[in-house]
Amino acid sequence: MNIPEELLYTKDHEWIKIEGNTATVGITDFAQRELGDIVFVEVDTEGEELNAGDAFGTIEAVKTVSDLFMPVAGTVKEVNPALEDSPEIINQDPYGEGWLVKLKVGDADTGELLSAAQYKELIGE
Repeated sequence: MNIPEELLYTKDHEWIKIEGNTATVGITDFAQRELGDIVFVEVDTEGEELNAGDAFGTIEAVKTVSDLFMPVAGTVKEVNPALEDSPEIINQDPYGEGWLVKLKVGDADTGELLSAAQYKELIGE
């Protein structure tokens, strides 16, 4: 299972990469495998300022629909435009082309986030 060392993770299976005041968020390889074939992503919070733990959208697979949660507080600045026509990109490349949103963050509180090693332990890897 692919769990990049340079990312931080949530217990809800989102990943986050913070670069300066921009953070990119997606779902983990584990999450996309558990969901199965992803058929739709809805993020209607673009432009909104949200707190860590707030739902920012939903992801729909053939067998279920799941909420997506903010790993840190921030403002949703961009939604991945490729997901509108090709949500299956998340299954193919969850840490690359399958990112979900980009956030504007200040001093992001990452205290509740997990390292790659902690996330591996969480999912039993």
